[in-house]
Amino acid sequence: MEEHALEIINPAGIYDPRPHAYSHVATVSAKDLLVFVAGQGGSRMDGILINDFRTQVKIVFENIAIALSSKGLTMHHIAKLTTLVVGYDEEKHQILIEESTKIWHDLKFPVNTLIPVGRLALEGMLIEIDATAISF
Repeated sequence: MEEHALEIINPAGIYDPRPHAYSHVATVSAKDLLVFVAGQGGSRMDGILINDFRTQVKIVFENIAIALSSKGLTMHHIAKLTTLVVGYDEEKHQILIEESTKIWHDLKFPVNTLIPVGRLALEGMLIEIDATAISF
């Protein structure tokens, strides 16, 4: 492993998760800075939640990117995501895969735990994602 690496792997013996837009293992060097981004919802500064899942997913990723850029990081510095989805179904799963693949073209997706939920903090909020990134 590199001195300052975020290593993303999918070990032999566990199914290949990349078609579902996540990886199994993220390893982080202990000497690097960890950055934790709170759960981001699908609204911009105006607070308006558009009732469209794909739109909210895109905005969530934009918000995470803005938060990371405040520390000089990009989406490729993310080691771990936790994704909460209201009314989770196969269509929403496919949208998450498509939007994630637009960011992680190399298919080195962060480790991700997806949790279907009944409701989130705000009425109309369809998705929330938090992130853990590493400065390297």
